[in-house]
Amino acid sequence: MVQRYFITLAYDGTAYHGWQVQPNGRSVQEVLRQALSLLLSTPTDIVGAGRTDAGVHARMMVAHFEHDGPVLDGVQLAYRMNRLLPRDIAVESIIPVDREMHARFSATKRTYHYYLHTCKNPFLRHYSWEVHYPLDFEIMNQGAALLTGEKDFACFCKSGTDVKTTICNVSEACWKPVDGTEGQWVFTISANRFLRNMVRAVVGTLIDVGRHRITMEQLEQTLGKGTRSDAGESVPGHALFLDAVEY
Repeated sequence: MVQRYFITLAYDGTAYHGWQVQPNGRSVQEVLRQALSLLLSTPTDIVGAGRTDAGVHARMMVAHFEHDGPVLDGVQLAYRMNRLLPRDIAVESIIPVDREMHARFSATKRTYHYYLHTCKNPFLRHYSWEVHYPLDFEIMNQGAALLTGEKDFACFCKSGTDVKTTICNVSEACWKPVDGTEGQWVFTISANRFLRNMVRAVVGTLIDVGRHRITMEQLEQTLGKGTRSDAGESVPGHALFLDAVEY
């Protein structure tokens, strides 16, 4: 009998060209698929909850696969996969689910965090973006508030992306200082879905707002009718984390 399974995992994306299999680069999905196929002794496809960009990390990613045979021991399979996988990928659980459950399409909410710091700190450089100019976080939060609700986010979508709709419903978007770390801030954004490169483009645009390079009125115009060229530059991927996927 064919059974569907959900894998919950975490990974450091530094060494990978993103989640999805790439023709000319190593991906998390490819490494995971190779390990699972080896352990199950059959080619096994894996579908992820999203497609993180090159260098982006995940504290929680969910993927699914199907296996035709006796019900697998998820605890034992997770243990064996962790013995086989590189140290920058960790499987947390493997559980059987109904075949109607889909890692991508059944997800109702995803949450990302982006970290930046304004004071030089050698211990943050791999997972936080160092900026060298003053930022007005109060006005950046005013800009972030404009993102919430169901809106067309085409202006933050990488050109050439093949999607049926660019409408997303953002339930949270805000900047907060990181407790215990001087000069570090984290941007939290949650939505039912995200477009390709969307979070990094949103952060880059809010940075422009915080530098007073664009006004709130210009931000509203960009959200209303703008294209990708009207929004800010994409910020580096190494400071972005997929933190949660909810079903």
